[in-house]
Amino acid sequence: MVRPADVERWFDELGLTPLARVDRDDVTAWDLRLDGRRRFDLPITVILDPSLALICWVHFAPPIGDAFRKSFRMLLRWNDEFPFAKFSLAEDDRPVLASELPLRIAGRDELGLALARSLLIADQLLAESAGWLWIGGRIPDQSGRVSRGAELIDRYADRLAELIVEPAAADEPAAADEPADAPADPVPAP
Repeated sequence: MVRPADVERWFDELGLTPLARVDRDDVTAWDLRLDGRRRFDLPITVILDPSLALICWVHFAPPIGDAFRKSFRMLLRWNDEFPFAKFSLAEDDRPVLASELPLRIAGRDELGLALARSLLIADQLLAESAGWLWIGGRIPDQSGRVSRGAELIDRYADRLAELIVEPAAADEPAAADEPADAPADPVPAP
C-alpha cells in the first residue's frame, strides 16, 4: 500500500519540493512546478489514489478551442510517438500529459522516471507547442535560465536517452511551423 507519507519521502529523496498539498477523501494531490532543459515552469500535479494508482498529471498548455482539429491531430500523433505517457484534454480543454503508475510498481524511481520522462517530452515538443504557450508562438529567450529539473533528468538519463534533446540557442519555430489553428489571442501558459 502506498501512503501520502511514502510519496512525500520520494519527493524528498528526488530533491523535489511540492508547492501545495490537497487531501480530499482518500485522495492526495501535490502541485509541483518543474523545468526541463528547454521548457521551464511546467505545472505538474501528482495524484495518489491509494485504491487505484499514482498519476503524474502535466498541465501541458492552456485550454484550446474545440475548432482546432490540427491540435487534436497533434495530440493523437504524440500519443503514438511517446509510449508510457498519454496526451488528452482536461474538462476545460487544457492539453494534459499523463503517466499512470500502478500501485504495484509505484516507488521513488518509478515516480522520478515518470516526472523526468514528462519533462523531456515537453522539451522535445517545445517548438510544436509554442503556439499554444506564447502569444505569436515566439519562445521567450531562456538562455540565462538554469533548469530546476536538470538533476532529476540526469538521474534517469540512461533510461530515457531516446528523449533527450539538447537546448537550442534559437528555438524559434518557423512561421510555416506554427499551428495554423492557433487562436488570435492565445492565453499564456500559467
